[in-house]
Amino acid sequence: MPKKSSELVRQLSHYGFFRFTDAYWQAASTNREAFLNQLHDELPRLAEKVYLYRIYPTRVNADLMIWSALNIANTNAPRQFFSGSGACTSKWRKYLEPVDALWGFTRPSLYSTGKSAQELDPFEPRRKSYLVVYPFTKTADWYLMSREERQAMMNEHIKTGRQYPEISQLLLYSTGLQDQEFVVVYETADLTHFSQLVSALRETEGRKYTLRDTPIYTAIYSPLEDIISEWA
Repeated sequence: MPKKSSELVRQLSHYGFFRFTDAYWQAASTNREAFLNQLHDELPRLAEKVYLYRIYPTRVNADLMIWSALNIANTNAPRQFFSGSGACTSKWRKYLEPVDALWGFTRPSLYSTGKSAQELDPFEPRRKSYLVVYPFTKTADWYLMSREERQAMMNEHIKTGRQYPEISQLLLYSTGLQDQEFVVVYETADLTHFSQLVSALRETEGRKYTLRDTPIYTAIYSPLEDIISEWA
């Protein structure tokens, strides 16, 4: 018998943003390469799935983004992840310092039923070229409306998104856990096409109930071998 939606295993996705320190750039090339090789060995230990993305030069406050994803089998799983991730990344601080972190949990949508074909799956083996990640918060007026009014606007939002079937989305819930209510993640192979989607979404009725949706991180998927060869 299939599981009810309330019984589905939730996932935790964590997006850590890092910048190389002055000590890294001032170190000898052999030391930089050794550190990047250390990352190569230690990154997979952070979570069930770990991906590395380049941020700079799409933004200047971070160089790299590490996406960690795991299934939450019990209430202790987040603590174990945060403890292990903190211990691992603390060893990198001389050369790589954190500048931001966005994270949240998956859960069944209030406005749609079933799993969308456009849902981004962290456990799929192949990644597209770009990941766009940003925090998102609704206004208080949004929650004071009736469920029917909100559903009507979300139907328009969902209909618009379906016009771009090649763009995948992951919605994470972080209300009460971080400053934002959600973390919105899109995966795409075409940034100009994605920008068109965002423009279309901003013309929908629900847009006026957006309180915050910045900073936006545009991340470029990059095998660590490429980082080593270019930045060592």
